[in-house]
Amino acid sequence: MVLPGSQEKVFQPPKDLQKDAHIPDFKTYLRLYKKSTEDPEVFWKEVAEGFYWKTPPTGQILQYNFDMTKGSIYVKFMEGAKTNVCYNVLDRNILEKNLGERVAFYWEGNSPDHHLSITYNSLLAQVCKCANVLRHMGVEKGERVAIYLPMIPELVYTMLACARIGAVHSIVFAGFSSESLCERILDAQCSFLVTADGVYRGEKLINLKQIADEALSRCRLKDMFTVKKCMVVRHHGLRTVNGGPSEAFSISSSLQSPWDVEFDVWWDEVMETASETCEPEWMDAEDPLFILYTSGSTGKPKGVVHTTAGYLLYTALTFKYVFDHRPNDVYWCTADIGWITGHSYITYGPLANGATSVLFEGVPVYPHVGRYWEIIEKYGVTTFYTAPTAIRLLMKFGKEPLQYNLGCLRILGTVGEPINPEAWLWYHQVVGQERCPVMDTFWQTETVCVCLILRCIFLQTLPFFGVQPAILNEQGEELEGEAEGHLVFRTPWPGIMRTIYGNPERFQNTYFKEFPGFYVTGDGCRRDKDGYYWITGRIDDMLNVSGHLLSTAEVEGALTEHQSVAEAAVVSRPHAVKGECLYCFITLKDGVVFSHTLTEELKRQVREKIGPIATPDFMQNAPGLPKTRSGKIMRRILRQIARNEKDLGDLSTMADPKVVEVLFSQRCEMAF
Repeated sequence: MVLPGSQEKVFQPPKDLQKDAHIPDFKTYLRLYKKSTEDPEVFWKEVAEGFYWKTPPTGQILQYNFDMTKGSIYVKFMEGAKTNVCYNVLDRNILEKNLGERVAFYWEGNSPDHHLSITYNSLLAQVCKCANVLRHMGVEKGERVAIYLPMIPELVYTMLACARIGAVHSIVFAGFSSESLCERILDAQCSFLVTADGVYRGEKLINLKQIADEALSRCRLKDMFTVKKCMVVRHHGLRTVNGGPSEAFSISSSLQSPWDVEFDVWWDEVMETASETCEPEWMDAEDPLFILYTSGSTGKPKGVVHTTAGYLLYTALTFKYVFDHRPNDVYWCTADIGWITGHSYITYGPLANGATSVLFEGVPVYPHVGRYWEIIEKYGVTTFYTAPTAIRLLMKFGKEPLQYNLGCLRILGTVGEPINPEAWLWYHQVVGQERCPVMDTFWQTETVCVCLILRCIFLQTLPFFGVQPAILNEQGEELEGEAEGHLVFRTPWPGIMRTIYGNPERFQNTYFKEFPGFYVTGDGCRRDKDGYYWITGRIDDMLNVSGHLLSTAEVEGALTEHQSVAEAAVVSRPHAVKGECLYCFITLKDGVVFSHTLTEELKRQVREKIGPIATPDFMQNAPGLPKTRSGKIMRRILRQIARNEKDLGDLSTMADPKVVEVLFSQRCEMAF
């Protein structure tokens, strides 16, 4: 990797890792990439040969229209083919690859004492039982099933059971409020809900059943109620101790929730007598597999629809090559399955490759700050994939990872947001002990899997197979060579989203209207003189200062390089002369005092790192920043604070709403 702003710092991967990789060198990458873009029919047919098809495709492999001026937007992949995703990720591995006794998941609970090993045979049996229960309850092909579960095995069982019978799962992150759950149930018109009685997050007990009941009550009030049944998992906090069986207990005794005998059913009671065999529903290639909601600029979440064949192939292929997966690897992605990262790189991608993964319910610092490193050592994790937010959190504890044996690690990865150089270096030097390559991935809920990757083996930030990026200016003109502007994609790949559920007009207007003929990511991008891509942040997080387009991520990176700064967030504020100016929220490290001297140092650092045009006008002390429960900064809220706009709208996804009051009380009226 070449760190931005530090061109002399070049980090090469170990020679032995490069030699044995699936893609050992740049020449191999170029050959495969060229084939995927110039002869996609042959490329994707060859990929498809590794999977089971009840019926082969009858027409052209990939058909599409990205230009609204030529008609409706559409993408079709392997039209005419029939398959089943669950069969491919479970039955195929057992029957064709003899992987039945391989561990599919090491489940690690909130407490280190709670753990479970799940083989492919066991996983298939539980999935079939759940699929039979859903069928018995009346769930039919195409119906939507809402899943509101913590990171427990039943979450994986349920999503795969839906895939097996052709139901469309809509997973809602179990940290969302009742209002958010209600909104998603109504929008997807779900007929069934699966939840749990409760869950511990660290030391905090959360009553999920109560939240689910409140959500269903909200649904009933809106006269759009479609849910027939609610299946409730008794969350067993204790599954096994020291590898052996023990008496299980439920946390239900600590929770008080009403029970509707006509509507609510206990998971364990209906699963007990269900058969462990279930014939899969053979799905058309373009049948929907799942709906996953993502944030929208209007505040109303978008139900992103992904389909069967394209999602299966693209997720499997990206997992194999991005993580350079080997049969004996133990892989761990720390994301929640309630997000797209968890869908693609905890469940479907790893299972499609017959991988062994860690499924983690807890939080990074409970019951101690070394929990992540303890798990890596315990299971011999070889590939570790986490978010920069988690890395920056764990950086506070310095060289804590060195207290554990992390020699098993082979590859490190980051996902979800740009990573700053300081965090990257700590991750590389302390966690990877300067021998593990670190790859950073760019993708979205809409793109389903990795599109651009800082390659873990040969290091360039380049597009994945089938992905054709371009950079456009504000007028929609394509920029060649070294350039910065809007990141768009010329053509689809199999796993790209197909529509927004129930709102195809919003789908077309959001992603294709601004620049006809291209999929618009909404992200800014810079291509350097060597042809490598650098994601600069969301376009709505870009600033136009005196006619110059500035990236908030770039300014934030300059600020966080200062030894006193723990975190920074930069937004725009209207300016009478410049149009927009920079308003910076600064979170300082413990013991550091916010002062005029410090703000002058920070302004000077930004000028030196980026240029005078990027000099901030406003700097505010921010003891905390408004974030979602997944750790993403809510920039919409920061923009409103900077502009003193008190009507903030829905704050249900914010982890700590009290942060907003503090920031309003300390906001800047005058520029420094």
